[in-house]
Amino acid sequence: MLNDTIALIGPLDRKAMDETRRRLDSLLKPRGSLGVLETIAEQLAGITGSVFNDIKKKAVIVLLADNGVYEEGIASYPQEITTVGAACLTKGMMGINVLARHAGALVLPVDIGIRTDVEAEGLMKRKVRYGTGNIAKEPAMTREEAVRAIETGIDLAREAIDGGVNLLGAGEMGIGNTTSSSAVLYALTGESIDLLTGRGAGLDDKGLERKKDIIEKAVKLHRPDSGDPVDVLSKVGGLDIAGMAGVYLAAAARRVPVVVDGFIAGAAALTAIRLAPGAREYMIPSHLSEEAGAKVFARLTGLAPILNMNMRLGEGTGCALAFGIIEAAVKIIKEMGTFADIGM
Repeated sequence: MLNDTIALIGPLDRKAMDETRRRLDSLLKPRGSLGVLETIAEQLAGITGSVFNDIKKKAVIVLLADNGVYEEGIASYPQEITTVGAACLTKGMMGINVLARHAGALVLPVDIGIRTDVEAEGLMKRKVRYGTGNIAKEPAMTREEAVRAIETGIDLAREAIDGGVNLLGAGEMGIGNTTSSSAVLYALTGESIDLLTGRGAGLDDKGLERKKDIIEKAVKLHRPDSGDPVDVLSKVGGLDIAGMAGVYLAAAARRVPVVVDGFIAGAAALTAIRLAPGAREYMIPSHLSEEAGAKVFARLTGLAPILNMNMRLGEGTGCALAFGIIEAAVKIIKEMGTFADIGM
């Protein structure tokens, strides 16, 4: 499934993008004066092949998973938060629930790797394994499990799209997942550990230094192949990261725009891009996370975030906020008048 999905990812429709640019330049405004809205409108045309688009249904897939590296004291909150958060998501109590309701979007919570079995109505059970291994001592998962987690994300995205979703976002929840994300980015890019590692949910200075040491130790121990993203995921990654990578790949294969949330989503997005460089063209970056490493992701991919809100929550919250801006780009090109309309 993974290779078949990658094979389906094609280039953007440049003809539709050129037509969109001409349409934008004909609107009652100075050329280029709507900035990023115009860029988004062009990108959407390239994705869908149509100048005029309708956002019919929006959804954020939220992947929940635990991380074995929690054992190393790299988190400021108890691991039980992942389990509690799963139940709260299904009750509409979390940040993503509020912002998605505001945006008119669905929230689709998925257990892809919580360390316990959670019984909550509305929680999709797609568990690949009960949390990852402690990467300071053992690989996060097997290669087969990494592929299965990616393919789980592919399946989830396909199901959403088949259900009418044509604007998709991906989020996550799982204590310790900023450590896994930094490890993935460190293994994939070789960038400075200081640039890639932040305080997560609120580590103090001592905790931050320990977190960096653990990541360096894990990468040195497992020696992930930077040219093989699946190897990186299996050795130092997270199940939520792998699942989100699958969501991005499936969206690109189905020519559906997909919004990238914050830092953890960025690690997943870079993984997807390394697997299929063409997937990048289908991604819309939502916001610049406060978490260290977000700027590195933006620099390496050229994906400039729409918003800078000093946010670091995750869950797909940036996606929900970006949905409204994307819809505004759709409406500008459809509803604004042109100079021809007024005889100019």
